[in-house]
Amino acid sequence: MMNLEELKNLNPKTPGAWPWSAKILSFVMMFVAVVIAGALLDWQEQWDSLNAAKAQEETLKETFLSKKRQAVNLDLIKKQLLETQESFGALLKQLPNKSEMDALLTDINQAGLGRGLQFELFRPGPESIQGSFAEQPISIKVTGSYDDLGKFSSDISMLPRIVTLNEIAITPNAGILTMDAIAKTFRYLDDEELASQKKANKPAGGGK
Repeated sequence: MMNLEELKNLNPKTPGAWPWSAKILSFVMMFVAVVIAGALLDWQEQWDSLNAAKAQEETLKETFLSKKRQAVNLDLIKKQLLETQESFGALLKQLPNKSEMDALLTDINQAGLGRGLQFELFRPGPESIQGSFAEQPISIKVTGSYDDLGKFSSDISMLPRIVTLNEIAITPNAGILTMDAIAKTFRYLDDEELASQKKANKPAGGGK
């Protein structure tokens, strides 16, 4: 075997003059270097593939979690929509139809008379369409005691149909109180009215 000093004295320009032990050693070193370089190149490609696979796995995980969140939110939205539809249906049942409006106006009038109030004005105004229902304003002016006016307002809120009192103004008058207000009630549109409403709101198509 060659020692370190002999290796140092070898002339790299004349490898043919090297002793056989130096030639064999250099060949082995070159072979090992080629093998290591090839292995490193092959491993580098595999390492890159592994990193690419890991990155794709993270992307797929994020996509899966995003779609999972969307699915959960979709179920929640469907549930909320169903609850909203049920609540809307319950509210809709509190609205009279067209044929019941006269009875409701009578109920409002009777609520005041039942409390001993004197009606100086009870004038239904024109309806205004609000989507799938119509709003009916009623201008009222009643006189009575403070207690009777309060009970009348409470009776209005307790009616089976939705009635609200708006723009309330109370003024004293010779020992009694006068209340001016706009009572608003609502009714739902029947199928024929809804069809007419949709037809009226539909934009006219241009002819070809």
